Amino acid sequence: MGKKILIAGGGIGGLAAAAGLLQAGHDVEVFEQAPELTEVGAGIQVSANATRVLYNLGLKKALDDVSVLPQRTEFRLHDTGEVISEIPLGPDHEAKFGAPYYHVYRPDILRMLRERVEALKPGCIRLNATVEGYEEQADRVVMTLKGGETVAGDLLIGADGIKSAIREQMHGAQEAEFTGQVAWRGMIPAEKLPDDFMPPVFINWMGPRRHMVVYWVNKGNYLNFVGCTEKPDWTEVGWTIKAPWEDLKADYEGFHPDVQTMLDAMDRDSCYCWALNIRPRLPFWSTERVTLLGDSCHPTIPYMAQGAVMAIEDGAVLVRALDEGRDLAEALTLYEQARIDRTARIVNESTAHAQLYHHDTHKAFRDAFADKQPAADRAKWLYNYDPLTVPLRPKPVQTDG
Repeated sequence: MGKKILIAGGGIGGLAAAAGLLQAGHDVEVFEQAPELTEVGAGIQVSANATRVLYNLGLKKALDDVSVLPQRTEFRLHDTGEVISEIPLGPDHEAKFGAPYYHVYRPDILRMLRERVEALKPGCIRLNATVEGYEEQADRVVMTLKGGETVAGDLLIGADGIKSAIREQMHGAQEAEFTGQVAWRGMIPAEKLPDDFMPPVFINWMGPRRHMVVYWVNKGNYLNFVGCTEKPDWTEVGWTIKAPWEDLKADYEGFHPDVQTMLDAMDRDSCYCWALNIRPRLPFWSTERVTLLGDSCHPTIPYMAQGAVMAIEDGAVLVRALDEGRDLAEALTLYEQARIDRTARIVNESTAHAQLYHHDTHKAFRDAFADKQPAADRAKWLYNYDPLTVPLRPKPVQTDG
């Protein structure tokens, strides 16, 4: 019998979970605080471990219609452009891991998820609906919205991001930890760049205390760039902080001429810069009738391109856990124990990559990549994970003696 499920948050994670839960026969309502479902114009990478889930939601054609299939990842020295390591993508990724690797424009994936959810249950996404808290009762959870309205259900999912009100009630108030790094983000229309400027690849330009990643999205109509640099004195808070183009340009002085071409081509009034924050690993994600998903429980910095992927994985595993668990408490235990170690590993390795991408000398980069070998490492545990089949079993309880 399907459950009545309330989801706080209408981002990629919340909508992917909603689509999966509706598809599985549950009754779902999504509550989003924003007046409309929008995303900052930026790109995301969708590796096979998340592509499988999106295909299962019926989104293969939608992905193919709007995405770019990159051929490979290139790790380049910031000034010479020397490629010191590669990760094969394209046909190689699909052959090894069973599904393609996509570069997707965030507004495109948000739109396709919204349309899928609305097709499954018209009108189930409520906007201007800020979730402020909840009360767990014996047979239901009662969620409170800003303004005082209450809504009851069997289960509440907190997919409300790094500033999650659900997590705060569950674990208490706790400030996010600033990593000392910020991310510049921007989109460059293809027509602003020279013809054949860059093939469909992902390039990581790495230099002292900063790096920049660039890739095409929206069928090659836009070049997405994310420039991560160390700014320990940064004090701005927020996702849509505009910052001077001149500061961005200065941060990447000395980088390769191709990087300068990109910076010079961008809209100088549309430079965004925000702090990269993380949170300590939570001891648990779930109570009797409430659980967490995505950035609310495992926010990460974007150095392994797995933030949205983890949230998509979460939703797929939660759907299966609700199907396999004999009761709600057992289902939430199955979900949490299947996810908590994996997501913590991704968060920790992403944080460690700050050093991998920010060495001071060419030799240091070569030595680090000879030791790390990202292609081999990610093939062993990251991309081969299948949220649709991963075993769900509670960990054995440890006892003394």
